[in-house]
Amino acid sequence: MKKKIRHGILIVLTLLSCEKKPSQRYVPESSGNINTISIVMPEVFWEEELGISLRNILGDIYEGLPIDEPSFTLKYIKPKLFNGFALQSRNIVEFVLDSIAGFSLYSDMHAKPQVLAQIRGIDSDEMNFLLQENKKLLHSVFNENEIKEKTRRISKALATDKIIEKKFEFTIKYPSAYKLVKDTTNFIWFQKPISKGHLNLIVYSINDKVMNSKNITKTIIKVRDSIGKIYIPGRLESSYMITEKAYRPFFYKTTMDTQKTFLTKGIWEVANDFMAGPFVNYMIKDKVANRWLVIEGFAFAPSISKRDYMFELETIIKSFSFTDKD
Repeated sequence: MKKKIRHGILIVLTLLSCEKKPSQRYVPESSGNINTISIVMPEVFWEEELGISLRNILGDIYEGLPIDEPSFTLKYIKPKLFNGFALQSRNIVEFVLDSIAGFSLYSDMHAKPQVLAQIRGIDSDEMNFLLQENKKLLHSVFNENEIKEKTRRISKALATDKIIEKKFEFTIKYPSAYKLVKDTTNFIWFQKPISKGHLNLIVYSINDKVMNSKNITKTIIKVRDSIGKIYIPGRLESSYMITEKAYRPFFYKTTMDTQKTFLTKGIWEVANDFMAGPFVNYMIKDKVANRWLVIEGFAFAPSISKRDYMFELETIIKSFSFTDKD
């Protein structure tokens, strides 16, 4: 128990010290693929319990995909090779053998932007304890860092049209590579081609009364299935997008621009055709207009990894902001 308390004190003090502004010095631009984390630790630890624990925490399942993929791709680096270009990784977890145990978070230490998490301990057991104590923080910090990086990349070539803002009175930041596929009174569909398939963004609104249900999850699925039947046809005649019934969606309550929001992740398929893929659906309360705004991203990318495609779509949706009506 004393050991646990001692660690807790060190963690708090270290995190507080990280809030201080870094000194003014030049650091190179960071590098790395989206959702990739460099792991630095002795090789023996990587193969044993400490490495297994880390892979279970940062390599946990990315929700809402038809085939399991990890939240982060972990790239192992031996301590003796942690120099030069390796220091420029955007996300790093470094394990250091030290007589003084502690968990530290550093911002832009070797490159910018960069998050470096350093876990120090006298042995692998002590470091594993600190890892477990801070696993939620570690996961969220790297996720936020990747959202910021993806947003930065998206911002390099933003779409300039105001079609969403004019029709629904909110904005999202999406790349110009997304082209308008369909525009009706209450439905907009954008699509971006990829090497094997396409990414899609759809926007629509529903009356506030539709969501007056005790079973919100069932209502959300019913709404998206009705929208799919009307607006999103498949390749064959009488085919259209629906929610796959064999896959139970992930459902969460959250907020967007301070407003009540329902988040749903699951699998879509096409009735009367052989097409399927993941979707992420945000249903946002618009109190002023007495309606719900719906933004959904879905991917068709057969036989290839879908994690980073869905991460792109969700990052776009998370840029949501109501238009200032003043």
